[in-house]
Amino acid sequence: MSQNPPLPNLGLRPDLAPKLTLRDTPRPGQPTIGMVSLGCPKALVDSERILTRLRAEGYAISPDYKGADAVIVNTCGFLDSAKAESLEAIGEALAENGRVIVTGCLGAEPEYITGAHPKVLAVTGPHQYEAVLDAVHRAVPAKPDPFIDLLPASAVSLTPRHYSYLKISEGCNHKCKFCIIPDMRGLLQSRPAHAVLREAEKLVQSGVRELLVISQDTSAYGLDLKHATDRGHRAHITDLARDLGSLGAWVRLHYVYPYPHVRDLIPLMAEGLILPYLDIPFQHADPQVLKRMARPAAAAKTLDEIAAWRAICPEITLRSTFIVGYPGETEAEFQTLLDWMDEAQLDRVGCFQYEDVAGARSNALPDHVAPEIKQERWDRFMEKAQAISEAKLAAKVGKVLDVIVDEVDADGATCRSMADAPEIDGNLFIDEGFEGLQTGAIVKVRVDEAGEYDLWGRLV
Repeated sequence: MSQNPPLPNLGLRPDLAPKLTLRDTPRPGQPTIGMVSLGCPKALVDSERILTRLRAEGYAISPDYKGADAVIVNTCGFLDSAKAESLEAIGEALAENGRVIVTGCLGAEPEYITGAHPKVLAVTGPHQYEAVLDAVHRAVPAKPDPFIDLLPASAVSLTPRHYSYLKISEGCNHKCKFCIIPDMRGLLQSRPAHAVLREAEKLVQSGVRELLVISQDTSAYGLDLKHATDRGHRAHITDLARDLGSLGAWVRLHYVYPYPHVRDLIPLMAEGLILPYLDIPFQHADPQVLKRMARPAAAAKTLDEIAAWRAICPEITLRSTFIVGYPGETEAEFQTLLDWMDEAQLDRVGCFQYEDVAGARSNALPDHVAPEIKQERWDRFMEKAQAISEAKLAAKVGKVLDVIVDEVDADGATCRSMADAPEIDGNLFIDEGFEGLQTGAIVKVRVDEAGEYDLWGRLV
C-alpha cells in the first residue's frame, strides 16, 4: 500500500489511470469500445455517461487497447502540461489501437489535436455526448441484439462501487484571468435539483456509500435557475445538501467558493447531515495577486469566515489549492501567502506553479516569474503545508474516527476518514485485524500513528 504523495497539482486535476478496470465479456460479433479518461472528476462523470449510453446501444466495453474496435480518449486541456499529457495519451492509443476518437476539454481546440495527430477519427468538445456517439457510430456501427440490448442500462461507473461523483452543474460564471474553463465549458448550467436527487437516490440504492458533489462552482449551484423550486426541490446548494444528507450516505462537497451563504452549510455539517469537509479554491492570499487574477481580494475577511466555520463545526476539514509564481508575484506577496497559511491552518493543501494556458488573459500580464523562482516558492510553500498537515494529523493520535474502507489486500486495509477525499487526500491504513473487512464498509478505528499525510490505526 502506497502513501499519498504531495503532488504539485494535488487537488487540481487528479489524473486517473488511463487503462480502466471496467470489463465486459463481449458476445461474438459485438462491437467493443475502449476508454481513456484523463483529468478531473467532472471529466470522469462525462466518461461514465458516454459509456452508459454506448452499453445501452449494444456496445461492449474493453479494458485494453487490443480488445477494442475503437478507443475514446477523454482529454484534459486546462494547463499546458495537461495538454501535453493528453496528446501523449492520444498518441499511445493510436499506436496501440489505431482507431481513436477524441473528446473532452482539449477537444475545444480540434486543430491543436489534429495538428499533432492527423489520423484521429473525430474530435469533439467537452460534454458533447451526442457528437461522441455519432463519431462512434460512424467508426464502429452498432450491432444490437434486440433480446438483450436496447434496454435501459444501469449506469457505468468508473469509480469503485462504494463511492461516486455526483455532478450538479456545468460551466462557470467567473472570469479568472488564468482559467479558460468558461471558454471550454460555457457559463453556469445547473441541473434541476429533482434530477440530481433522483440520480443520488439510485446511486445509494445500488450500494454507493459516499457521494462526492462536484461542479466548477458548487456554491453557485442554482443561480442560473434563480434558485427555483421544481417538483418539491429547490435549486440552491444549501437545500440540495440537506436533501442529499437525508439519503444516508456520506456527502462530500468539492469546489466551493467562499460566498457568504456558504456559512449556512456549516450547521448541516455540525448536525452530521453532510461531511464536515469543504474543498475551497482560494488560489492565493495577497490582495494584489488576487486582483491580478480577477478574483475576490478578501483574504483577511476569509480568515474571519474560517474562524466562524470552526466555531460552529470544530471538526471541519478545509482543503484548498494555490498558485505560486503568478505573473507579477513579488517576494513580499508570496510571503503574505505564507503568513496567511500560518493563520488559516488549512488541513489539506495542494499547490501548483503558474503556467501559461493558450487563450488565458493572464498570459499577457507583465513580469512573469522565472521558473527557478517558481520552483523555489513551491518548495517553500509545500514545506509549510506539510508541517501544518503533520501537526494536524499528530493531534488525531488516540482519537476514534469513522473511516470508509477503500481496498483490502494481503498487507492490510486502505481507508479514508471523513477528512479525506479519494485520490487527492491522505489515507488511514489498518495493518492488523483487517481480514474480515469489506470494501465500502464504514468502521470505527483508533488512530495509533500519524505521518505527514497519512494515518495508521486499529479497529475498535
